[in-house]
Amino acid sequence: MKVEELLSLVEETIGELKIALMANQQRAFETPYTSFEFIQRASELDEELRDLEKLRDYLASLDPGEEAEKYFTGEELEELLRLLELLRKSRPHEY
Repeated sequence: MKVEELLSLVEETIGELKIALMANQQRAFETPYTSFEFIQRASELDEELRDLEKLRDYLASLDPGEEAEKYFTGEELEELLRLLELLRKSRPHEY
């Protein structure tokens, strides 16, 4: 996998997390009975978002045409791809 492809996946995931973060922040004001859960989830999403933004900045500094395996071990890359897919498909803003 090329660095450019990995960067694209990271940016897509960042977009999904930003939507989810906003949705959870807004839902925190719906009812006092569930506000804590939504605030807590928004905090977790914000932490994930910051980590992904750091990763995006790192990937942007690399040569987009290079293979990602040059910078990550096979196990690290596999774990990262699994995490990105889970974050993209969890769609926490729909609940």
